[in-house]
Amino acid sequence: MGSNIALFNPNVSVAFGSITASYTLLTTFAHAIRLIHFINDTDGIMMISTDGVTDMVVVIGDSFSLYDLTSDQDANESFRLANNTQIYIRYITAPTMGNFYINAVYGKGE
Repeated sequence: MGSNIALFNPNVSVAFGSITASYTLLTTFAHAIRLIHFINDTDGIMMISTDGVTDMVVVIGDSFSLYDLTSDQDANESFRLANNTQIYIRYITAPTMGNFYINAVYGKGE
């Protein structure tokens, strides 16, 4: 059974100079994630992956992508990113300024 108390995962950020053309592990979530927000405050185009190999989510420079995974929840509340999901990042076009951020929300006790 899911939780009805939302908690914020600690903010994850990486400076533009630490992002490369190859996938680098950015974070591993210890909880099942219900909402994830990718914020690209750089001037480069970023690619996100959960396996470090497959291109999955593109985030254009100076923009964001927001995924509310549980907005249309099913009865057993099972639709979310699993515990220990890893997030990798690489650039498509090299950034010259800014940071990339990930904010996430999970349910208390999940």
